[in-house]
Amino acid sequence: MKLLFERLRSRRLASTFLLLATLSAAVVAGSFAAHGVRGQEKQSDSADATPLKVVNSTIPPNDFVRIAKMVGPAVVNINTQTLPKQSSNHGRRNFHQFRSQPDQENPGDDGQDNEGQAPDNFQDFFNRFFGQIPTPDEGDNGGVQESLGSGFIVDPKGYIITNNHVIDKADKIYVKLSTDPDTQDLGRLARVIGTDKATDLAVIKIDTSTPLPTVKMGNSDTSQVGDWVEAIGSPFTLAQTVTAGIISAKNRTIDQGAPGQFQHFIQTDAAINPGNSGGPLLNMNSEVIGVNTAIYTQSAGYEGIGFAMPSNTVVAVYNDLISPSHKVTRGSIGIQFREGLSGAVNRVYGFKNGVLVQEVQPGGPADKADLKSGDIITTIDGRSIKDGDDLVNEIASRRPGSTIRLGYIRDGKPQDTTVTIGDRDKVFADLNNSQPESNPEGGGGAGEAKLGIAVHGITAQMAAKLHTSGVIIDSVRTGSFADLQGLEPGFVITHVNRQPTGTREAFDAVVSKLKTGDDVVLEVIDPRHPEGGINYPGGTL
Repeated sequence: MKLLFERLRSRRLASTFLLLATLSAAVVAGSFAAHGVRGQEKQSDSADATPLKVVNSTIPPNDFVRIAKMVGPAVVNINTQTLPKQSSNHGRRNFHQFRSQPDQENPGDDGQDNEGQAPDNFQDFFNRFFGQIPTPDEGDNGGVQESLGSGFIVDPKGYIITNNHVIDKADKIYVKLSTDPDTQDLGRLARVIGTDKATDLAVIKIDTSTPLPTVKMGNSDTSQVGDWVEAIGSPFTLAQTVTAGIISAKNRTIDQGAPGQFQHFIQTDAAINPGNSGGPLLNMNSEVIGVNTAIYTQSAGYEGIGFAMPSNTVVAVYNDLISPSHKVTRGSIGIQFREGLSGAVNRVYGFKNGVLVQEVQPGGPADKADLKSGDIITTIDGRSIKDGDDLVNEIASRRPGSTIRLGYIRDGKPQDTTVTIGDRDKVFADLNNSQPESNPEGGGGAGEAKLGIAVHGITAQMAAKLHTSGVIIDSVRTGSFADLQGLEPGFVITHVNRQPTGTREAFDAVVSKLKTGDDVVLEVIDPRHPEGGINYPGGTL
């Protein structure tokens, strides 16, 4: 026994062994006391023992088994890589503006920048369900950050829905199907079709030569508190993990104020953990009724409360993101209001339900309809407005250019006016002293649509320095053709398929003729290192 302990490598193991040995000794001592047996010279005879057999009984499959088998093949594992180069994020389309700028019908500004922050116990809300490993100053892979999430296929051509935070700022996005070989290979390279920061949703696409399995989108409005639900995803890198629970609540807003205006979640107690983010929440008809997005946690793990973006919202956002504009267009009338007013305000101003206008955007739709600060909006097209969320949801769902009839109270007297809905991004661009996402010459143009880049012409000074003309890249959309070829903001493109692109107009003229399946080769110079000469990134569009 002494020799054995000397061979143990840790005190903890020795203590464990000692504890087990002590317990064993106690059991043996008890046996001695009970039976008066001090030792056995030979083993007892077991000739009368019957060998065990496995019973081949059948258990009828339950609904959870059926759903897992039906939907599992359409649920994917998503891995991303973010490279440690500062320029990789400079100038990219800033989808974070949906949070940082006053949102449509903004309920006021407390003078603080709350972007990226969350209530104390929502530790996994903005860095959501996955860690990034390693950090830039640790690990042995040159500082490359790797993240994990889930998604599900909604179109057999390879279109996938996931969370924006799963792929946000990633340089490379990889998708692995349940049918792909279980190897160290990261999977199939994916490209971003569109993202919506306001709902934390994204659409990505992988190329496929054969139709892929898909899910069915259910009606989240018909789901009820207490309904059974099933979640499928890749928690802690464990792909195709299935958990079940019920709908605990509906219409939860966990990020208060403007950032949470379009986030009204389904709450569930189905176990959701890091890596589940972007996976489906399913009803008992095998239909997706939500996208798993956030958890309430004090331990960075499952504590029985998860949140999923309702499928009805997901479908509307998806349809916008696959449109030619690849963005979600929301209506606005250009007002700001403050939530959480005391009952005294309601009594003094003489209203029970409605929205007290705090500020009217000069030149905006509400201003043109003669709405003023202090007006109380009570109805839209004759329907009573309960609160700010009700107002925002109603107006945001309307298309720019359409009209609504607003009922309001001014100085205690009911009035009404007709307001033409505006584009939310454009309405508040002036308010933020900024412009909607674009390059300096306005609009992404052909480069944005075809290649995923926005450009503008270089200055005469730069042309003289480089001894050539061209266009300079303002931004590169993550997962786009240009991104996959290694293009970065600041690079100068002088030719596309051997045709000169000395001006923005010339560049657009060449790129607009490109079609899917075309080979595209660019001649590129890095102005920071012009001595490196011309590079020739290229691939098939």
